[in-house]
Amino acid sequence: MSNSTTKPPSSPALRVKALETLLVEKQLVDPKAVDELVDIVENRIGPRNGARVVARAWVDEDYKRRLLHNATSAIAELGYSGGQGEHMVVLENTPSVHNVTVCTLCSCYPWPTLGLPPTWYKSAAYRSRVVLEPREVLKEFELVLPSSTEVRVWDSNAEIRYLVLPMRPEGTEGFSEEQLADLVSRDSMIGVGLALSSPTQSE
Repeated sequence: MSNSTTKPPSSPALRVKALETLLVEKQLVDPKAVDELVDIVENRIGPRNGARVVARAWVDEDYKRRLLHNATSAIAELGYSGGQGEHMVVLENTPSVHNVTVCTLCSCYPWPTLGLPPTWYKSAAYRSRVVLEPREVLKEFELVLPSSTEVRVWDSNAEIRYLVLPMRPEGTEGFSEEQLADLVSRDSMIGVGLALSSPTQSE
């Protein structure tokens, strides 16, 4: 028997569990539906989906062309679609142009490909500053771009969500599509970071 102690759930987690239990007991929600929603958020949507889109574009030029021409349709080819992702535009980063996304009005975000938005993305500071001083904000994410690189800021809204296609890291020519997906971070698909140079790096 282990001597280690189990850390109790946090207060918010306990409240959520209590609310879920009450709703199930009153037959207001189906527990299977709750499980399905949790699985969708944790496993089937989220940055991993977007990473697979990026990796496919890196290895398949025809797919990349379709993605840049009609992102919504191309993303749906991989099975990712739905609410908050009906009208997608993919922005390709190059050595001369770096794209970064924001929603200045609220927190419009491409859920089917990136999952839930990070807290900082919804903050008033990010939403205002990235438009006015994008290079300074990127520096705070430890991303310093050459002065010759143009920074373009794209404002998401209820009509259009953006996904950044980061540049493929050098030295990855022999990587499989799955290995490439491991190099694609959430931040690189928002534009506040770059793709990782190895799968052992953390965001």
